[in-house]
Amino acid sequence: MKSPVIIDLKFDQEQVAAALKGAFADREVINLLHPGSRKRDLSGIDYAVVWRPGADLFSRAKDLKVVFSGGAGVDHVLTLPGLPDVPLVRFVDDTLTTRMSEWVVLQCLLHLRQHQAYEAQRQKRVWRELVQPEAKELTVGIMGFGVLGQDAAAKLKTLGFNVIGWSRSRKQVDGFETFDASGLNAFLAKTDILVGLLPLTPDTKGIFNTGLFTRLSRKGPLGAPVFINAGRGGSQVEADIVASINDGTLRGASLDVFETEPLPLESPLWSMDKVVITPHAAAASDVAALFRHVAGQIERLESGKPLEHLVDRSAGY
Repeated sequence: MKSPVIIDLKFDQEQVAAALKGAFADREVINLLHPGSRKRDLSGIDYAVVWRPGADLFSRAKDLKVVFSGGAGVDHVLTLPGLPDVPLVRFVDDTLTTRMSEWVVLQCLLHLRQHQAYEAQRQKRVWRELVQPEAKELTVGIMGFGVLGQDAAAKLKTLGFNVIGWSRSRKQVDGFETFDASGLNAFLAKTDILVGLLPLTPDTKGIFNTGLFTRLSRKGPLGAPVFINAGRGGSQVEADIVASINDGTLRGASLDVFETEPLPLESPLWSMDKVVITPHAAAASDVAALFRHVAGQIERLESGKPLEHLVDRSAGY
């Protein structure tokens, strides 16, 4: 008998229910957000798919063999109380990659075409054309040059942007200049638009701060650099973003992630006309794609093949 799959996802439950129709057709699914599952015995079950699960999940499901993250990020999973010492698999899918790239490209174009400045003029009924640089005149530096970063880089390059990549360990990627930890200063000095796609680890917590922003290029046609972040909110210091925009260290910012989510109503970011805010929506998980991903990985494991997209717990991603 095939092991059931536990689903404990703090997603929209209508989407979860719709995605479960036809998913895991050959095994039982236990959706813990369904009222009838609250007292269910979870012993002897091999698999759990989680996103902000209940505090008692791992004490109830003591025999898990694999935990699947419901999203690309895993920092919140790694800190869950009682997380068992079993393989942890992150969600990797073309739907996530495509959505993230679309958001990154959109934000770079908004800043290139000075959308916020035109919006401010519109509100004042000012008709004035601004000097318009070309994409090829700016360098986009992407911090976090994995699957998401490389896909965004390829699309930005097609539009004419110069694109460079940074990661803790240097990656060789055809067509792109890349940097590692030792080359951070050189990377920053070339970057006019900084894109953050980093996982949250002890090394990346608070990395996007005033000290880093002051090392960005100020030679580009827009003058001060721009900061774009869709990685993790814990990697940025929001007080430093506010101060850097106010004193001209940064020209503007686009933020999809925040130190506290939802973004508190009292945050000054809400009222800053040089800041674009989206509610952690750059690359929302497609629940049906998530379940296909999990089913595929379970099939690999049960047929004797190794799991893919395993998280390195020591690295944090």
